[in-house]
Amino acid sequence: MENTIGSTASPESEDAEVFADTALFQEPHGYFRPEQPPSFAEHTLLSGEKLRLRLVGHNPLWGHLLWNGGQVVSEYLQQHAKNLVEDKDVLELGAGAGLPGIVCGIMGARKVMITDYPDGDLIENLKFNIDKCEYLKASGSEVAAEGYLWGAPFSASLSSGFDLLILADLLFNHSEHVKLLSTIRLALKRLPSASALVFFTPYRPWLFDKDMAFFDLARQGGFVVEKVMEKVMENVMFIDDRGDELLRKTVYGFVLRWQL
Repeated sequence: MENTIGSTASPESEDAEVFADTALFQEPHGYFRPEQPPSFAEHTLLSGEKLRLRLVGHNPLWGHLLWNGGQVVSEYLQQHAKNLVEDKDVLELGAGAGLPGIVCGIMGARKVMITDYPDGDLIENLKFNIDKCEYLKASGSEVAAEGYLWGAPFSASLSSGFDLLILADLLFNHSEHVKLLSTIRLALKRLPSASALVFFTPYRPWLFDKDMAFFDLARQGGFVVEKVMEKVMENVMFIDDRGDELLRKTVYGFVLRWQL
């Protein structure tokens, strides 16, 4: 299922961009959106089987959408499951509905921790999607969800280290890049085989350079950065947005590994 929403105002000036990053998860002053019921979306696995995921009602953390980056990285994980996923410990950040993490469980990961901002509705919804997934029950993978603030110390359940990290459509939040990188440094096992997948679409094309600045930080932080894919989707996700339509339809995929 493809999700679209109406136009979202995007700041153009440098000052407005700073404001947008710090107030990204806040509704405009004086604005109230009536509570929306949950919706459902389908994602078709490469095997042809369909996953049905519940999305929270309108959420200021954007968890009410099934993002393009999450769908494309899920395809990539299935294509490379033998090397990336099977018998591995996996951590997903900013998971929304949890599609990539659930796919990892289906594809034979040893353990999957699916995390998002510690908002009650988001985490309850992640647990719902995990519990209702029949394919997970047959996989034998240990899959769980919990709240996590990027850059914060890890709880006991997150502290053992992970072979694979998944970051899907998180780079638009430029003010959080340092915290995201800090989390990668905390979580990723220091092994040549360990990797972090960072997939994203430049939904605001005029800020593409700021999205890409994350990878400069990663290189400075001791990681090797490799571009592994680029996929043009059939349609843009936000139909009323402005800017280069091809960029807004394109998902870029990168992998980070320790420079050992």
